[in-house]
Amino acid sequence: MTVAPGDTLTRTLRRRRIAVSAVFGINGLLASMWVSHIPVISDRTGVDHNTLGGLLLILGGAAFLGMQLCGPIVDRWGSRGLIVTAAVVLAVATLGPILSHSAWQLALSLAVFGLANGSIDVAMNSQAVVVEQSYRRPIMSSFHAYFSLGGVIGSGIAAAALFADVPVILTVSVVAVLSVVAILGVRPSLVVGSARTDDGPADAGANKRFPPGRRLRIALMAVVAFALMLAEGTAYDWSALHLVERFGTTDAAGAVAFGAFSATMLIGRFAADSVTARFGPVAVVRAGAATAAVGMAVVICAPVPAVAILGWAVFGVGVAGGVPQLFTAAGNVTDQPSGRVISTVVGSGYLGMLAGPALIGFISHETTLGSALWLAAAAMLFACLAGSVVRRPASASAEGTARRDGTPSAGRAKMDV
Repeated sequence: MTVAPGDTLTRTLRRRRIAVSAVFGINGLLASMWVSHIPVISDRTGVDHNTLGGLLLILGGAAFLGMQLCGPIVDRWGSRGLIVTAAVVLAVATLGPILSHSAWQLALSLAVFGLANGSIDVAMNSQAVVVEQSYRRPIMSSFHAYFSLGGVIGSGIAAAALFADVPVILTVSVVAVLSVVAILGVRPSLVVGSARTDDGPADAGANKRFPPGRRLRIALMAVVAFALMLAEGTAYDWSALHLVERFGTTDAAGAVAFGAFSATMLIGRFAADSVTARFGPVAVVRAGAATAAVGMAVVICAPVPAVAILGWAVFGVGVAGGVPQLFTAAGNVTDQPSGRVISTVVGSGYLGMLAGPALIGFISHETTLGSALWLAAAAMLFACLAGSVVRRPASASAEGTARRDGTPSAGRAKMDV
């Protein structure tokens, strides 16, 4: 039976989408090994809130450095090799915090972890932009949903292992090995090229970090990314610890709080693409940010653990859709290779995700953790007000219409696998 070229392209796109989804899921799984074990690691190393805040700054700085180094690499050589390398390093790096017995050991471990995590984040989002450009509808949120799915699975594994008194090092080691096997398995289906609308030679402006006329827009995207991911990072770094410290629950119960957040964010991200297609990215960012602010207020004011867990769940719904819309907007802000733009926006977001929670650590040291969490609520209110930054330019909208009419660009038709 003869296979039509269109059928072959469809199968190729499906394989690419599955492969990129798997990378996001692996990243979420490995990240959860650190997040879900923060209370255990804090006890073992003897670090307090103030010290943990400083360590998170180190993690954030390393991640930001990795992102800025990798943006030009993605533009020049593509992201597939970088994804595989960074994922393997990240898997090994998850063992570092677990094996640490002092603050300086934890600092070194988190620096390596952050560098690898920042590198894979830029690379996989560049892959996601390329694949989304080949589709006729929004799919970016679904990729980020698989990151959340990885977090849910990881937090479930961590909680179950803690309940069963399984050694933490054994849990993390098994997850690390399985992650390496999985990333090597999906490698052949990853896209070689970088995020761009065609594979032709770049024009004279392509070597500039920011395209002329778009710098203010990119700067605002970066600030909104900082705010949105500050809120998301707050859940990653403080949800489990908040439940344990505020209500005196067990470490395993603390992991449930992070699991609730991850689960609702997962559901929200799987639903966000359809909502975006119907109402547009601006509505998704604004409504989601407002919902997250309400959820955080519930967390802070909760009288019992169950209400606090509910608040984290509502917070997850609100956080779900905003970041993917920003990364799509960053990938489409110019018709040139967009690895550097993506690295700038993603990097600013990670500064928010990691430096923001560090600020919460410092504030909580002087006041209480509950009071410090109002910073995340304020960040979401700012994102709500600035949500129009993700509106697509007229030229990008016209290109999107052409895609919906079934007219692929030359570059998308001939991307290497």
